Amino acid sequence: MTFVLSYTRAWWANPRVEVLSGIVVALALIPEAIGFSVIAGVDPKVGLYASVVIACVIAFTGGRPAMVSAATASTAVLMTGLVHDHGVQYLFAATILMGVFQIVAGLLHLGRLMRFVSQSVMTGFVNALAILIFLAQMPQLTHVPPATYGLIALGLAIIYGFPRLTKAVPSPLVAIAVLTIVTVVFHLDVRRVADLGALPSALPSFGLPQVPWTFETLRILTPVALTLAAVGLLESLLTAQIVDDMTDTASPKSRECVGQGFANMASAVFGGMGGCAMIGQSVINVSSGGRGRLSTLVAGAFLLVLLVVLQDLLAIVPVAALTAVMIMVSINTFAWRSLAQLRSNPLPSSVVMLATVGTVVATADLARGVLVGVLLSGVFFAGKVSRLSRVSSVLSEDGRTRTYLVEGQVFFASAGTLAESVDVSEPLDRLVIDLQDAHFWDISAVGALDKLVYKARRQGRIVEVIGLNQASATLMERFGTPDTAGPATVPHG
Repeated sequence: MTFVLSYTRAWWANPRVEVLSGIVVALALIPEAIGFSVIAGVDPKVGLYASVVIACVIAFTGGRPAMVSAATASTAVLMTGLVHDHGVQYLFAATILMGVFQIVAGLLHLGRLMRFVSQSVMTGFVNALAILIFLAQMPQLTHVPPATYGLIALGLAIIYGFPRLTKAVPSPLVAIAVLTIVTVVFHLDVRRVADLGALPSALPSFGLPQVPWTFETLRILTPVALTLAAVGLLESLLTAQIVDDMTDTASPKSRECVGQGFANMASAVFGGMGGCAMIGQSVINVSSGGRGRLSTLVAGAFLLVLLVVLQDLLAIVPVAALTAVMIMVSINTFAWRSLAQLRSNPLPSSVVMLATVGTVVATADLARGVLVGVLLSGVFFAGKVSRLSRVSSVLSEDGRTRTYLVEGQVFFASAGTLAESVDVSEPLDRLVIDLQDAHFWDISAVGALDKLVYKARRQGRIVEVIGLNQASATLMERFGTPDTAGPATVPHG
């Protein structure tokens, strides 16, 4: 019952605002979808149909209300080789398989892996995406008529100034309408939406990909589909987290994985390419007041209306109006506070953030940037935790026994400290290794203790290991050598 009420509220919380927000997003989807089709090497209608179908389906199946999914650059760049070598029908088949993998990932609750993405990586991801969004507008800012710059400036002035008068209508929608009227009335010679590429004039039709359903086909499709699924889920889950933060609400990540899978499968059977969540359009939606599923559905449905019914009106919209909206998205997306925090945050956190940004901008690949950030976070964390362990020793009064007290967490990054701190060559009769204030985490710790005991006994020393807690003792019994985990080891307590 709680789920039903929550789902219903996600549809009808504020219908008027949701509809207007969706209209703004629909307009912002057009240049992106056409551009991403060019990147993938397919006809513009493939990207546009994908944006329509994915947005409409994810509105029902997704886990994050107000988030917008459609054709994206991060998935488009992965399709080029497949389209070039085998044709667009293989792309449709790969997109279906991509959806299957994403559904499986959702059922396996792989969305939980997002907890391993640190705040520094998230900030780097957001900043890098803001930079990429701005850089994507450069073709609309270079080698263009001077009037273009005036229109963009006017559009930004309306976007940021109109909310001071009223917030009843999203300011980006007002900016697009005003700039279109100005362009038509003054007959300005600027690029229009019609100049971006041929727009489809018919509804997308249902059909399965025309490929041979053989193991050879599966061998060709699987690597591409797996990569598409992984990159699509990564960007979708990161975007969902950003929308969570913007709206102060939580969303089920596993359900989002399943929803993305169904949306991509639907896109493929209606002649569309694969896609995922779009942070730029999602930010536009939330900034315009969208909070529920209706805004996402309207974005996809109104885009279809624009393409099929209002194509003549859509064709005269100046590209400068959409560029102004995307520049606003870039400005609003960038975490400006992170620049000031570079000096106050711990150095490893700043390095992780900058490395994430640098990798994404250099490669234009969000997945690589996040991977670099996560790996660096892991390295810095391991280094920090390893410094929390230490080894001290006490020599008995008769000078024949030395007791080593090990404190802290012993794992792959700190196991070396244990091995280096115990001097097995010292002329003693007996060594005692006291682990009552230590905890063993992995087989690297077990291996370090095994080697230590073996070397000491080879030198003729009697070794006694004491104080292992229950968890560490269990680890030693399972993975340690019998001599170490046996009589010489005395559990603590």
